[in-house]
Amino acid sequence: MLTFRALGPFQALHGETSLDLGGQRQMAVLARLLVAGGRAVPVAVLIDELWPGEPPAQALSTIQGYVSRLRRALEPGRAPREEAEVLVSAPPGYALRASPGQVDAWGFESAVKTSGEPAEVWDRLEAALALWRGPALAEFSDLPWAVSEAGRLEELRLIAIERRADAGLLLGHSGALVADLEAHASAHPLREEAWRLLALALYRNGRQGDALGALRRARTMLREELGLDLGATLQRLESDMLAQAVHLHPPAEPVRAAEPAAARVTPAEERALPGLRVVVVDDQALVRTGLRVVLDSEPGFELVGEAENGEQAITVVRETSPDLVLMDIQMPRLDGLTAARRILADAAPPKVVMMTTFGTDDNLYAALRAGVSGFVLKTSAPEQLITAMRAAQAGDALIDPAVTTRLIAAFAGRTDPSAPPGLAGLGDTELDLMKLVARGLTNRQIAATLAVPERSVSQSVVKLLDHLGLFDRAQLVVTAYESGLVNPGDVGR
Repeated sequence: MLTFRALGPFQALHGETSLDLGGQRQMAVLARLLVAGGRAVPVAVLIDELWPGEPPAQALSTIQGYVSRLRRALEPGRAPREEAEVLVSAPPGYALRASPGQVDAWGFESAVKTSGEPAEVWDRLEAALALWRGPALAEFSDLPWAVSEAGRLEELRLIAIERRADAGLLLGHSGALVADLEAHASAHPLREEAWRLLALALYRNGRQGDALGALRRARTMLREELGLDLGATLQRLESDMLAQAVHLHPPAEPVRAAEPAAARVTPAEERALPGLRVVVVDDQALVRTGLRVVLDSEPGFELVGEAENGEQAITVVRETSPDLVLMDIQMPRLDGLTAARRILADAAPPKVVMMTTFGTDDNLYAALRAGVSGFVLKTSAPEQLITAMRAAQAGDALIDPAVTTRLIAAFAGRTDPSAPPGLAGLGDTELDLMKLVARGLTNRQIAATLAVPERSVSQSVVKLLDHLGLFDRAQLVVTAYESGLVNPGDVGR
């Protein structure tokens, strides 16, 4: 599929017959139309993209000649004056009319994006990955459009590998998958899904120590390359492995493979999770609609109100008394930070999670000081948003370490007259607990580290907040940095 000569673009029409597609430039015309996915490509675009910068004087007639010869190759039985049905004229250019089954690249993409039962996904992606025989569009690596498309196809290939592995884990193939996933994670060390699958395969193969070691390697790689900690999904997986959570065991019966295993909630866990009443605040109606769809599709979540600016948010929150407010930080009339301060100043306020596009704004750090529970990126996947809201509800961890931890580290050391007093009166035990909280560990992870009951950790955190006059775990982390107890270089250690 992936070197163009091996692509066999019309195998369904011509079986195993070898097509004579002409020279390199003529094949490039067909390749460019394939990349367009059935959409028309103007002749002017074909000329500019096949001869970047310096098209020949006779470029138009040359393109027309290429098209004529390609039509004869693709439809050898077509009468001379009969209209073409495959490579058709689509003024002001040309288009390729074919089905996904006739074009390997199109069929591959369709296979990757189609969900189903684990056995079905496994078989389909096995067949799809077998089409690959080398780098995509390698013959045209000097052409920018081909480089861009090759990158897109390569990303789809990696997704296919990961979706196939996810289905394999659901089918009980963990032992057979370990070697392939080890190679995949090593070749693509910044892909958190690769590490999740590898760790889960090791765990289900009875290698809990190796599974936790894989997550430690992932953390080291992300920190060294990007300065980031593990994402929420991997942190939850690590915590569940330490606790030997039941849902990590191989399922008794296969479940649908379309949903990531680490984000899946078992029926027992779903019943144990308390309901969460949410207010969504964003000035963009499209964003509110998207969040409404996410919340409506997730058991245990209830959207009780919406607002499009900070003033409305305050009114809606006071009318509905939600458990959590998911609020944009930049809005007209009254910004999210000011609205959050007013909401958090009320008696028995809800948790507030800020949505942001950027994670390096002074306002975000001020929001942490004000007591918001953390941040999520607007580009986060739905499962990350759900995990973030549940974490805020439990008061168990800062949200999205990729944003929050980097933000704290960037602004740590700044003095603020309104900051809480020093840590006088705290003993070594309380200070050690505070350091673990500042590292982003959950109560469960702290309990495992200190070998104490999780309930004891929860009670100790509450006492620590009371002693310092704070009401939110995020404020506790800020205090740890501002007091010098934790330094930016200590994040995640």
